[in-house]
Parts: sequence; C-alpha cells; structure tokens
Amino acid sequence: MSQPAAERRPVVLRGGTVITVDDAHTVLEGHDVLVVDGRIAAIGVDLEVPAGTDEIDARGGVVMPGMIDTHRHMWQTALRGYGADWTLTQYFVWNYLDHGRRFRPEDIHAGDLLAALEAIEAGVTTCVDWSHNLQTPEHADAAIDALAAVPGRFLLAYGNIQDAPANWTASPGFRDVLERRRGDVEGFQLAFDVTGDPTFPEKPAFEVARELGLPVTTHAGVWGATNDDGIRLMHEHGFMGPETVYVHAATLSADSYHRMAATGGSVSVSTESEQSAGQGYPPSWVLRTHAIPMSLSMDTSMWWSGDLFSAMRSTLSADRSREHLEAHAKGETVTHHALRAEHVVDMATMGGARALGREAELGSIEVGKKADLVLVRNEHSPVGFPVLHPYGHVVFQAQRGDVEAVLIDGRIVKRDHRLVGVDLAAARRTVERTVDHLRGELGEDAWRQGMNPDIPETKVLDNPYTYTEYRSASTHGA
Repeated sequence: MSQPAAERRPVVLRGGTVITVDDAHTVLEGHDVLVVDGRIAAIGVDLEVPAGTDEIDARGGVVMPGMIDTHRHMWQTALRGYGADWTLTQYFVWNYLDHGRRFRPEDIHAGDLLAALEAIEAGVTTCVDWSHNLQTPEHADAAIDALAAVPGRFLLAYGNIQDAPANWTASPGFRDVLERRRGDVEGFQLAFDVTGDPTFPEKPAFEVARELGLPVTTHAGVWGATNDDGIRLMHEHGFMGPETVYVHAATLSADSYHRMAATGGSVSVSTESEQSAGQGYPPSWVLRTHAIPMSLSMDTSMWWSGDLFSAMRSTLSADRSREHLEAHAKGETVTHHALRAEHVVDMATMGGARALGREAELGSIEVGKKADLVLVRNEHSPVGFPVLHPYGHVVFQAQRGDVEAVLIDGRIVKRDHRLVGVDLAAARRTVERTVDHLRGELGEDAWRQGMNPDIPETKVLDNPYTYTEYRSASTHGA
C-alpha cells in the first residue's frame, strides 16, 4: 500500500482549520500540518519544512483525520443502487437465498475494487470489508487482490453466508488464505452472525477466532434475524470482549446492552441502513445511555451512499429526532442537544480507530500518528464558506464532492478533487463485466423483478440463515 520512505516526499498542508479530534476535540485555526515519512511530524503556524516538501494550500478549508468505516459490504458495490427500494427482507431474499451464490471470484473483485476507490475518494481512509460471500478461497483471493490494488487501509472481515460458520472456519482453504495474504491487507476479522439457536452452532467459529487471535464482527440486534438470544449465548460462553464489533445493535433489550457494556465491545452504527431497511431505530440514543462506544459505517452501496458525511449527518439527525419525540411525549421541550456535531465526527474517525484497536496510530491529528488526512475545501462552491463552526460544517454542509485532498500513510491519493494515478475506465470495464454476467445469469425478467423481489414462503422473516432451522418467535405477536 505505502511507498518506501525514501520515495515519499514530505507534505505540508498550509493554513487550514485543523479539527484534531483529540480527547479535547481541539480546533486549530490557520495551522499547518507537516507530514514526514508517513507520519504527522509537526502541527503549527508557518512551519519550517524540509527542502522538497510538497505543499497543499488548505486556507479556507478544514483538515480532518481520515474517516474509518467499520462495516461495508464492499463486494456488493458493483450493483450500486440496485436495491434502492428494498426492505431488509428483500435484501435477504436476493443475496442470501436466491442470487448471492451467482457471484464469481471476479465479481467479488469488481465490487471490492469499485468500493475501495469510492472509499478513498470520499475521504474514508480505512474501511472494513465485511465480506460475507467468500464462498471459496478463490473468492477471498479476488477480494484481497482488489483491496491491495488501491492505496487505502482495508481490513478483510472474512465471512460466507452460503455456509455455516463452523464449516468455513474449519476449512484448510480459509486458513491458507489468512496465512498467505497476511501482508496484503491492513488486517483480518471474522464476520458471521449468531442466530440465537440454543444449540449455538456458531460456537466452533468463535473458538477458531480465539485460536487465531482474530476479532469477530457480527450483525446483532437486527429485527427478524439476530437479537437477545444471540448476545446471551455469546456472553454465557465467554465470546464477548473489547475487540468485538456489533453491527446495528438496534433491537436489543437492556440486558443485552448491559452485557455489551460490561465486556467492552463497540457498535458500528449504520444509520442510513437502520432507518431505511428496518433493522431497528438507529441506536445511538440508547448506546449513549449505556456508555457503549460507537463507530459509523455505510453497510452497502446496493442501497445507500458510500461516504461517511451522510452517515454523520443522518446519525445526528436520527438521534436528535428521537430525543425530541421522547421529550414531546412527556410534555417537555429539549433545550440542549445531548449529541453534538463534534461527537459524530469523533465516531467517524476516532470511534472507528478504537473499534479496530488502532487508536494509538489512527483517528486523530496528533504528532507521531500516521498521516491519514482529509482536506475538506471546495473553492468552486458557495457552500464552502464561511467556516464558522468547523465540526458543524463537516457534518451538515460538506459532502464527498468537497473532499479536495486525501493523504493515506503520508501519500497523496487525491488532489484537486481527483484521485491520483487511478484508471477509472479500467474499473468501469471490470464492473460492467460483472453487471453483464449477473444480468445474463438471472435473465431480463428476473433481473428487473430483483429490484423488488417477491417474498418466498420460507423462514426468511424469522431467520435468513440457511445453516440452521432455528426459528425465533421474537417477531411474532409483538
């Protein structure tokens, strides 16, 4: 991913408003940020810099840490927007029951490549590829090849919805991929869900994760799929810890949140997903009451955007909406917001770093940390000025098109609003081949119907996972 130190020029961003996202959420106006050998070397006014330093004018803009997405199904990005009108049930039908098996290794590669480019273009410098359709080692290799081809930080959360977690984590091919490709991505996680089946069929997969020292990321608190029984089983068997990342966590009881808080895990909140697909009301409001750490994620571009500006904006709005509605129901008025703009910027940066155990190196602008930096500035837009409240500007005014420059590991990967050294035409051709393949496999009628698929008479409303016949009663009679 990164250039050798000898080939990487120092870089200085001059005169920007720096939102450090340090513990005090310090804002530094008119400051320079100097990058040397991939790390932040100095922050100050009118810094002296080494000879040959590459200078980026940041005056009038906001310099912020690179954003971190802790849950994105990157393999699905070649079908961007296909499921715009889906419910979560329709998503399960299309991907889990009907057509997910049709993805070849090259289709996984196409989606991951496009998603990786999309991420860095939008200032998302670290992204967890929640890759739960790795049906074979060849699929996994294809995903890693795509991630390794793009100059960002990518973690592969290895999963396979087409088989039981106990099966694919026990396969020699799975272990071989982890060993062979260890240096080609930023790290690995294991990605699987816990159905709540009292026989706990996922237990062997947790044991493999523990043996290999890998974190588990799991969709928890998803209406009609994973709820309190899964959290209880994880806790009773000792598989909840600080490294565990729970995705959504939107439909859990106080008992489950207490277990999560007590064991120190974090939640990846995907607000656009939760409020549109139906996992549950975006949970930041309840996670705050239990002091459970949060990060942000975009889930899938089959539905929504692939940038964290919309994630920050929608999270803040959903949290405040809940706050107001609860106050109104009691005849009260909210006079001061509990969740502020600086808090969701923290969730999009340091929150992700903490969730991944990388807070010592990523997530804030501090001397000594790795130089993953984003310049938000658009001199061609009247929305670019004035910047009076930097955190508020990032959350409510900025969008991906306002990302002027991105540095990852001290390397400039986007400059003057354009990706550097990227062949978008080649990526387009790769994606077009995948779309043509899937459209041809389904046939034109099924392809069009897939945008609003019928719901089969199966257990999908209770449990979309095919490796267990367990059916929860939690969504019936409620």
